[in-house]
Amino acid sequence: MAIKNAFYAQSGGVTAVINASACGVIQTARQHPDKIGKVYAGRNGIIGALREELIDTSLESDEAIAALMHTPGGAFGSCRYKLKNLTENKREYERLIEVFQAHDIGYFFYNGGGDSQDTAYKVSQLADKMGYPITCIGVPKTVDNDLPFTDCCPGFGSVAKYVATSTLEASLDIRSMAETSTKVFIMEVMGRHAGWIAAAGGLAGQGEGEPPHIILFPEIPFDREAFLARVDYSVKNYGYCVVVASEGAQYEDGRFLADAGSKDAFGHTQLGGVAPALANMVKQALGYKYHWAVADYLQRAARHIASATDVEQAYAVGKAAVEMALAGKQAIMPIIVREQASPYRWHIGEAPLSEVANQEKKMPIHYITDDGFGITDDCRAYLAPLIAGESFPPFENGIPKVAHLSAILAEKKLRTEFKL
Repeated sequence: MAIKNAFYAQSGGVTAVINASACGVIQTARQHPDKIGKVYAGRNGIIGALREELIDTSLESDEAIAALMHTPGGAFGSCRYKLKNLTENKREYERLIEVFQAHDIGYFFYNGGGDSQDTAYKVSQLADKMGYPITCIGVPKTVDNDLPFTDCCPGFGSVAKYVATSTLEASLDIRSMAETSTKVFIMEVMGRHAGWIAAAGGLAGQGEGEPPHIILFPEIPFDREAFLARVDYSVKNYGYCVVVASEGAQYEDGRFLADAGSKDAFGHTQLGGVAPALANMVKQALGYKYHWAVADYLQRAARHIASATDVEQAYAVGKAAVEMALAGKQAIMPIIVREQASPYRWHIGEAPLSEVANQEKKMPIHYITDDGFGITDDCRAYLAPLIAGESFPPFENGIPKVAHLSAILAEKKLRTEFKL
């Protein structure tokens, strides 16, 4: 078997553990020097391949690669760039193949969500048609936890842990001041079409009256009157009200509460802030003093409070991707298969990219309480092991230590530049 180089890229919104997957890919590839030569990483994701800007990870020390395990963000740079459909314009895909040929790349590992898995699948198809053999393996990643087949998505467990912890801590603050100060607190979390992250806030409390008192899911149409009635009830009966709201909360007709009126690079509606919208409703209808917060990037960058389960799984899918490629598998994605919830046991399985691409896994209805404002025991049983365990990064002078890469680019071999 001829030795071929590999290309790895990070795509879409980054997470606290996406670099653990990168570590899994690179370390595993280094264990097979007889089959994989260099691992190139795209600078700023797939556009690094289009521009022929390939970071030569063979020039990084073993220590620097190991430090990826406790470094948040995307160490090689990520991007929100969706390649066009093959039927509309295949020039971008042909450019990828040209770059892969020029750098003797025989393995393509794409670390991202549904759009990324679609790209990996299309590359595998075009490579076959062009007669250039390249093994394409998807590496799952998304804080939204909405990829199909896999029990959970690397990146989600750590966000869930952050949201549950932040909900608990903020609730204690609000409760202690509610008599004379803020009575309603709203925390906005990520989740455009699926309410997994918002659901994690429900782990902060379990008994009657414990926060969060209201969770708003994209899966449940927003009812303004029912929402305000529950806020009023909570304040009058518990003294305060804590709300965890998904950014994707929407009315029955599909309109987002926080539609900003624009689209992102993937064609998704740009959301402009559900928390202030809800706060204004509370102020106008009930007059309660409120505060709101948007977890935003903090929730997906919080490596200091990452879930140990999530870190382990993120590394495992990166490692498995390389092993699957070396085993001759093509156009698949390693997935996490739950064997049992308590004690939590799981193993790595696989799913075809053709069925993963552009699919969204939403919250099962039996995970949401009948009133639409909370999570059920089944949901708790699903979520609890995903936030379990601590995996603290090393600290220096009071702040976390992170990886520092040289990120040296390989010499370009193509004469033509590619304009996005």
